[in-house]
Amino acid sequence: MQRYLALLLAVIPISLAVVGIKLMRDTVFGILFSPIPVLWLQFVIGALCFAIGFYIFGGFILYRDRKRNKVQARFRR
Repeated sequence: MQRYLALLLAVIPISLAVVGIKLMRDTVFGILFSPIPVLWLQFVIGALCFAIGFYIFGGFILYRDRKRNKVQARFRR
């Protein structure tokens, strides 16, 4: 059961990052979604979604590897 919870916690930020990539890609091709009024704002929202998702997932992996002592010396506390 714990593995499923960990998988769920990993899938949420990954999906947020995927949505961010999709928004940035659609901005490059000029596709605008209805709730967002301008393309540059869509790109900024996509970049923020990607950065937040990547940051959360990277922090999760770093925390897990710190517990198991599998990180380099510069990442240890």
